[in-house]
Amino acid sequence: MYKTMEDIAIAREIISCPGDTLAEHIEFTGMSQAELAERMGRPKKTINEIIQGKAQITPETALQLERVVGIPATFWINLERNYRLRLAEIDEAETLLQAKEWAKRFPCNAMKAKGWIAFEGGSANAGKALLSFFNVASFEVYEKFYHGQVYATAYSMSEKNSKDPYSVAAWLRQGERQAELLQVPDFDRSTFEKTLQEIKKLVISGADDFFPELQELCRKAGVKVVHTPCLPKAPLHGSTRWMKGNPLIQLSNRLNRNDIFWFTFFHETAHILKHNKKDVFVEGMEYSGDGKEKETEADTFAEECLMSCRQIDAFVME
Repeated sequence: MYKTMEDIAIAREIISCPGDTLAEHIEFTGMSQAELAERMGRPKKTINEIIQGKAQITPETALQLERVVGIPATFWINLERNYRLRLAEIDEAETLLQAKEWAKRFPCNAMKAKGWIAFEGGSANAGKALLSFFNVASFEVYEKFYHGQVYATAYSMSEKNSKDPYSVAAWLRQGERQAELLQVPDFDRSTFEKTLQEIKKLVISGADDFFPELQELCRKAGVKVVHTPCLPKAPLHGSTRWMKGNPLIQLSNRLNRNDIFWFTFFHETAHILKHNKKDVFVEGMEYSGDGKEKETEADTFAEECLMSCRQIDAFVME
């Protein structure tokens, strides 16, 4: 219905609020706003705000109008409801038109091909699908909530590392959506540390279809592990953060190499065991300062884990 912002502006200009009807009626009967307010026992300011559409006609007000001007309360209630619904429809149309441009920042076709979002047609429908994907009401909320809070560190790092922040955000969000489907117990550090020994045996086995077993081993310890393929302009290896009390390890297996996969897994494990729960770690970016120290520590931990795997393997071979 509304194809441009000009259409939205026109719709807002021509829409008639219930106050217009009320103003016409009292003018026809020769009653002033002041007299109407006095007869209804309401402040003049309230009546004026109703006339201007700034205040709603409540059921109580509708009953008072019925007694004072002789028009049924149901008429005023329906008029108010239809007006508010029309306003909401215009607001929604404006949101979707704005989301149309916003959607162009995301790799929507790649996300659609992976089954992350579903839409037909162009960016207008893609924008609506993205709002649902991120569970936000508007693109302004997305910018404030995700780039300003949830993924603030990742957003900043993306810009410094020539990664597209919108592709990074979409990749991270898909990992969360996958994690939401996993039912896990409370995180148990001791259990997870013991589980790592079992995981090292899995590394040594050299199996190609190890991911389901890895995921289940971690799940029992309260750790969610998901595999999320990369998106264009976001060549990431993995990420670690905490979701509602449980750690989430998100892996891409970007180069489809087991050695890199396992190094990344143990690297992410270090972030769980050694670093702050409030941090969001994204692998595939260059850190500085405190972040660089944590990354170096995680690298060392991963190297030690893989060295341990080789030692166990050598012992078994003997």
